[in-house]
Amino acid sequence: MGSLSIWHWIIVLVIVMLVFGTKKLRNIGTDLGGAVRGFKEGLKDSTDKSPDDSGTGRTIEVKVEEKAKG
Repeated sequence: MGSLSIWHWIIVLVIVMLVFGTKKLRNIGTDLGGAVRGFKEGLKDSTDKSPDDSGTGRTIEVKVEEKAKG
């Protein structure tokens, strides 16, 4: 009783197609595909560069000291 059969999924698909129409669903699929493609390209670009790569090639070292209370 808890799981949905293939007939349930077919009925849901038909109702979604009737509500949104095939053209709207095709546009949503195209937009979603473009977003995923852009996300993958963004990940690929970020892995090509190191996170602290500012283009200068220099490292800045800083010494941290505590302030004396008083």
